[in-house]
Amino acid sequence: MEQHLDVKVYYEDTDCMGVVYHANYLRFLERARTELLNSVGPSIREWTDRGYIFPIYSVNITFKAPGKLGDALRVTTKAQRSSPFRVTFDQRIDRPADGKLLVEAKVEAVCTDLQGQLREYPDINIPHGA
Repeated sequence: MEQHLDVKVYYEDTDCMGVVYHANYLRFLERARTELLNSVGPSIREWTDRGYIFPIYSVNITFKAPGKLGDALRVTTKAQRSSPFRVTFDQRIDRPADGKLLVEAKVEAVCTDLQGQLREYPDINIPHGA
C-alpha cells in the first residue's frame, strides 16, 4: 500500500536560514500517516472513539537534503503490518520540481487501547509483511 501527500513549505516551517527545521519533517510525516490510515478505514478520530490509538514506537530518520521556504514537497508513505500489534511505515519526502530526495524515515506504530495497553491492530486494509 502506498500513498502520496503534497505539502508546501511555509515560513513557519523554516528556521533562520530559510530551510525546513528538522523537527517539522516529523509533522509532515505524521500528516501523511494520518491520511493513509484515514483512506483505508474509519478516521483516526473514529478509531479513538472506538477505543483504539496508534502511538509511535520508533522513528529512524535520515536527512539527505534541505527543503526550503516555498518548496512544494511530496511525502510518500508505504505501510505494512510487521506484527499483529505493529505497523511499519516506510516514508520519504521528495521535492518533485528537481526530483531531490530530502528525507527517508522508517516509523513503527503500535496499537493500544485508551489506557495504553497493547492490542491487536483492527481489521484495516494494510498488508502483512513477509
